[in-house]
Amino acid sequence: MKGSNCYRVLIIVAVVCLNHQLLICGADPTDGFTRVPLTDENFDLQKPYNMPLSQRYNYSDGVRSFWVYNKDKPFKPDSGTRPRTEVRIKGHDYSSGIWQFEGYAFVPTGTSGVTIVQIHGAAEGATTLQLRIYDGNMRYYRYNLVATDLYDKWFRVNVIHDVGKGKITVFIDGEEKFVVNDQGPGDLYFKCGVYAAPAKSSNFMESRWRDIKLFKK
Repeated sequence: MKGSNCYRVLIIVAVVCLNHQLLICGADPTDGFTRVPLTDENFDLQKPYNMPLSQRYNYSDGVRSFWVYNKDKPFKPDSGTRPRTEVRIKGHDYSSGIWQFEGYAFVPTGTSGVTIVQIHGAAEGATTLQLRIYDGNMRYYRYNLVATDLYDKWFRVNVIHDVGKGKITVFIDGEEKFVVNDQGPGDLYFKCGVYAAPAKSSNFMESRWRDIKLFKK
């Protein structure tokens, strides 16, 4: 009987260890996707129309730094939109298929009320997705909580848009955090940087990005 009990204990321990290993070594969000090559021409920069790019953007050692002030002008004189310094992934607009954005982001303490990632285009409205930072936490627009405690550290962002199923899935540091229905068909493309939210934006907003990639199925 003692031997039988020991055998059972060993089996239980082995199963627990295996499950733990599977959790650690789970599937990566990019598994099954094909990387889409990006060149400098695919990074279309938008910034306050009256400011030199160098006063709102810097690209050094593989890191793209975007910043904007709450009272800055929009990206063009006839626009009624909020201030932004963003990069639009140009040349890979989509209206079907399964697409994925990936990048590593850094948001310094104090930046709040700002969109750092979005999918532009929708059946109604301007965007299908906005991921905003409020007081160090990430939210879907100003509503659902996606992730917490993101200030002052690099974190990996993956956004998968399955157009056929009308689903968007958000991963932070490889962990699925949020799933939501999209906003219907449209001319769709990814953006990242800083785009001031309609309300409760800090005076100064900044995000830094590196290793920005695009994938599709």
